[in-house]
This record gives sequence, structure tokens and C-alpha cells, in this order.
Amino acid sequence: MTAINYSDLKANMEKYFDIACNKSEVIKVPREDNKNVIILSESVFNNIIENLYLREDKANYDWLMESKAQLDLGDITP
Repeated sequence: MTAINYSDLKANMEKYFDIACNKSEVIKVPREDNKNVIILSESVFNNIIENLYLREDKANYDWLMESKAQLDLGDITP
């Protein structure tokens, strides 16, 4: 995560948007009273939303973890 101040963001907005999009870097803009802003690409945002969706159903999450464990052990069928 990269932290930048507001004036740097304002002066170099395109640069930081490119970093967020091209390098999947999360940009943090600290603000008063800890009301910070986070800038991230749409693909990173979509990945977060998808992970939240997959984890919200315990049965689905357990099934995914079981599948991952089988994969880690090499217990796969092509």
C-alpha cells in the first residue's frame, strides 16, 4: 500500500490512478480524524467483492477449503 497526501494526489492524480490500475497497488490518502480514503482499481475491488460473496456462505467456504486442501495434497483428477 502506498500512502500519499492530498496535495500530492491532486498534483499527480493520473500517475496514481495508473499505479492503482496497472500495478494493482492500493493508494491510501490519509485525512484528518482518521477518515482516510483508499483508491484501488476496479479489478481489485471486484476481487474483494467476489471473495466476500464466496465466504459469506459457510457451506460454500468449507467446500472451497476442502477442495484447496485436496489440491495441495495433489489429490486431483484431470
